[in-house]
Amino acid sequence: MMTCQNSRGDALLEALDALAQISDEPGCLTRLYLSPAHQRAARHVKSLMRAAGMQAEIDTVGNVVGRYSGSRDLPCLMLGSHIDTVRDAGKFDGSLGVLAAIAVVRELAAAKERLHHPIEIVAFGEEEGVRFPTNLLTSRSLAGRVRADEFEVRDENGISVREALAQFGGDADAFGLVARKHGDIAAYVELHIEQGPVLEAEGRALGIVTAINGAARLHVDVTGVAGHSGTVPMRLRQDALAAAAEMVLAVEREAKSQPDLVATVGVLDNNSGAVNVISGHVRFTIDIRHPDDAVRKASMRRIETALSSIAERRRVRQKMWVFSESRATAMDRRLIGELEKVLLGLGQSPQRLNSGAGHDAMALATLCPTAMLFVRCRGGISHNPLELISREDAELAVRVLLETVRRFDDAL
Repeated sequence: MMTCQNSRGDALLEALDALAQISDEPGCLTRLYLSPAHQRAARHVKSLMRAAGMQAEIDTVGNVVGRYSGSRDLPCLMLGSHIDTVRDAGKFDGSLGVLAAIAVVRELAAAKERLHHPIEIVAFGEEEGVRFPTNLLTSRSLAGRVRADEFEVRDENGISVREALAQFGGDADAFGLVARKHGDIAAYVELHIEQGPVLEAEGRALGIVTAINGAARLHVDVTGVAGHSGTVPMRLRQDALAAAAEMVLAVEREAKSQPDLVATVGVLDNNSGAVNVISGHVRFTIDIRHPDDAVRKASMRRIETALSSIAERRRVRQKMWVFSESRATAMDRRLIGELEKVLLGLGQSPQRLNSGAGHDAMALATLCPTAMLFVRCRGGISHNPLELISREDAELAVRVLLETVRRFDDAL
């Protein structure tokens, strides 16, 4: 006979399996912001929220917002994460935090329990920044930290966020209606897979995030002179791809020179793209992160200097610019302490760690006290179909989130 303990984990994994079936691509999970799959997923999550005892709606920028009323007129406790994905994604990134929060409210409603504070769950629509060159657009909208011109950026097919929102059923002109004021939210708590190997290496199921690394994303354009591969001597070439290759290695060297710094060239586009053509133009991206913004920015300056030197020596032109940047974000000390008390009460040894990845909690931290709880993932693998957490860890995560919610009225 299945124990109650395991059924909680099984139910969460089954819910994650069902949500993962909603995809824009057959045979893999791809659910980009404002895509048909995102719209179906938003409606599915809204139905889950309502079935769990909440009022639920989809707001004007594509967030799904559920509310479980409290016994008093107080600021809400907000839980949640995102439901968009990268291409060919795993099924736990983001969705775990949304569905675990719904499971918590479902359990409270079944027991007819209510906090003094209302509980709100938000399934944010855009966190990954894959379809559009945006960064936490929907959680920043809720935090009142978005500009009108950010809805004019376009995807690779030339469709703007504004146009995609209209097709989705949203309204870019009404983004201000989503914004909350200071004092509306008592706290925000986000459950998320770790997306790294630390917890598994330490033998811990759960970890408490102390800070989220600051990050910047940059484009680099390298322009040389295209030419015939058989007729231009090596000494006379102005090869954009060869220069870009050296620049990529310079980025790697800088990242290795600083503790806790990571830098990644994730996209490299060689426009020439023919076997017998010397490259005339290359564009690549840099993603750079560190828990100290001053260290990160100093490294960005050194990278720009190194790239300029390479370009000058190879007689090509280069231009580097930032298209997305977020500051390092500290989590709330009191909420960290409450999570530690809950873990200790359940016989777990608290593990503190930084987050190298960005999360919606970064946007909410500008508005209210914020905390994150990480769940161990096998091999530290994420943004990959092999992403996996165990049933036991899923069950423990729901228990910790549930007990944290139950303690909330007395904690703050």
